[in-house]
Amino acid sequence: MRHPGRQRRLLASLAEVGQQTPIVVVTAEGPADRYVVIDGYKRIAALEQLGRDTVEAVVWPMSEAAAVLLDRSLRLSEHETALEVGWLLAELEQRFGYGLEELARRFDRSVSWVSRRLALVEVLPEAIQQQVREGKIPAQVALKFLVPVARQSLEDCQRMAAIFAQHHCDTREAGQLYAAWRKGSPAIRQRILDDPELFFKAQRQAREQAPAGTGAELLRDLEMVVAIVNRAQRRLAGAAATEVDDQQAKAARYQIERIQKQLHRIDEEIQPEKKPHVEPGTTDHDSGTECAAREQTRDRTGTGSLSRGRAKSSTIQLDNPAGTASNREGGALPATDPGAFRQVPEESRASP
Repeated sequence: MRHPGRQRRLLASLAEVGQQTPIVVVTAEGPADRYVVIDGYKRIAALEQLGRDTVEAVVWPMSEAAAVLLDRSLRLSEHETALEVGWLLAELEQRFGYGLEELARRFDRSVSWVSRRLALVEVLPEAIQQQVREGKIPAQVALKFLVPVARQSLEDCQRMAAIFAQHHCDTREAGQLYAAWRKGSPAIRQRILDDPELFFKAQRQAREQAPAGTGAELLRDLEMVVAIVNRAQRRLAGAAATEVDDQQAKAARYQIERIQKQLHRIDEEIQPEKKPHVEPGTTDHDSGTECAAREQTRDRTGTGSLSRGRAKSSTIQLDNPAGTASNREGGALPATDPGAFRQVPEESRASP
């Protein structure tokens, strides 16, 4: 997936201090003197945009499929969405011939887990998947709302995706439109998709006219609590739970017990048989030990072609003209070769 803000920061960093981390390549099969890019497409695109003609690389002595799996296992930054995992699984299944059982073993998951994520890729139209890769539609929005719509109506899915992209909908706005579509009759669904501006205007007016007061504020606070708990649960998805040591687990259980006690107190306060209305109460203002999400520092995997010069050389030249962005940055490997690279003759120093 492309993230314009992160790409701008990467571009500024490369312009100021140069390339600090080499891209990762493997020796290509077939034609001699060629490489396949495993990790580094965002750096390549940024260097081309800066007019640079070389990029430092490290060669992994393994097959392309093994390198893709190793690269993914080394990623310690942001959590991948199920759709991004589905792209990678589909790539390994279609290009490298991995079966469901082999994929389940490689990812240490069940066969049903693999099947469900492959189904996401099969259900969602390719045009919408491309919009997700380009950052026009958030992956979570596509997963939570567009996939279930696609299972019922591909036409409505495509129209809804166009609305999300045009209006730059976040998860909340997309969820409101999807909920109205799901609950509505065929005629109501048609009206929502025909005039989304009217729908969003009505939603804004409803929020503005919502009565303020302790009750409304309480509901907003509890909604934020739910969102934070969901985020904490996502942090522990997959193998991440094994990274929590005993001391951290003990501290986490202590915080969970405090949260449960506070929620129990709130529940007692709003019991209708005890209180005719909601009254403010004191709480322990404790921020907890929230782990800040780290900025993603590695690029998505993909395939590209590099020409090989000396066996141990780490400097390669970009053939694409300056300013050309790479055309695929998703979790799956792109099907086409984004550009060729050749060895810089008589290069005696490392590239910027």
